[in-house]
Amino acid sequence: METKPQKNAQLEKIRKLIGDIRIAMMTTVDEEGRLMSRPMAALQMDEDGTIWFFTNKTAPKVEQIENHERQVNLSFVNVSDADYVSISGTADEVHDQTKIDELWNPQAKAWFPKGKDDPELTLLKVHTHMAEYWNASDSTMVRLFQQATAAITGNPPKMGENEKIYN
Repeated sequence: METKPQKNAQLEKIRKLIGDIRIAMMTTVDEEGRLMSRPMAALQMDEDGTIWFFTNKTAPKVEQIENHERQVNLSFVNVSDADYVSISGTADEVHDQTKIDELWNPQAKAWFPKGKDDPELTLLKVHTHMAEYWNASDSTMVRLFQQATAAITGNPPKMGENEKIYN
């Protein structure tokens, strides 16, 4: 059984990995049962694993979330550092003007030209249930060498850490 400090350390690892990756692919299920993904700017990850996004109240993803037990998946990729994170969880639409004010940034104005008081602006709050990451701390040259060696020897390369975290 994991202790609270262990859980916090694991979530901190996820927070660090996604901290420099501003865009996540958010996957929901549409009305036909198909998986649909779209890029979303991750605004913040709280200590408890909650991730915040701005969205439009009438965006299809909001209805998709409501109609499919709030299930979402988030994928974060930093190709240059070989960091990959997948987060499964549930999402809630939340209209909290104080939180909107806290998270508002100049880039958001491109998507919400009426500003942070836009009546269509709302938040998606994603609760992390499970996160899995793959992290190769070696340089690109070392990773390429490991892949080439694996191709020659037939043994899979050792490409860094992989861990699942349950929240």
